[in-house]
Amino acid sequence: MPPTPEPDARTLRIAELTQELLGLIGEDPARDGLLRTPMRVAKSLQFLTRGYNQTLDEVINNALFDVDYDEMVIVKDIDFFSMCEHHMLPFFGVCHVAYLPKGKVLGLSKMARIVDLFARRLQVQERLTKEVAHAIDNCIEPHGVAVAVEAEHLCMKMRGVEKHNAQAITSCLLGSFQNPATRAEFLSLVHR
Repeated sequence: MPPTPEPDARTLRIAELTQELLGLIGEDPARDGLLRTPMRVAKSLQFLTRGYNQTLDEVINNALFDVDYDEMVIVKDIDFFSMCEHHMLPFFGVCHVAYLPKGKVLGLSKMARIVDLFARRLQVQERLTKEVAHAIDNCIEPHGVAVAVEAEHLCMKMRGVEKHNAQAITSCLLGSFQNPATRAEFLSLVHR
């Protein structure tokens, strides 16, 4: 088994701050169960926010194809996990993405990767929804893009109002998806 690489300066600093935080909330950072927690938290935070270290071009990786197809392309139920920027608590759910091509199509897995690119940052659901839609619109310049996100927010379930069954739904409709018939077709297909 190859040796584990030494953590970089940023990882070490996050671990140091986590150890301080543990003490501030009343824990003993030297307690057996918490000895390695600061480094675990540092690595976890870097994984959960890796979208800051990626670009749209890297994620798409030239997976744009000239295809003579002009019907709706949908990838639905794309699982995602994010963290709200207000409390740094998770929110998670599914994202439905559709577009009407205009000569170019995007590799199907790239739509899921675009969702992850923006979800793996501190977020609000409304901005996440718009960022995904605009990224796809800018990439392939289709006739239209539709994104709908359904999510549960632990900041509403674990604290504050403590509403365990609440779910937030957001959408962003660009171009031809602003037409009521096209919007209705999209919504009926993703909610089958």
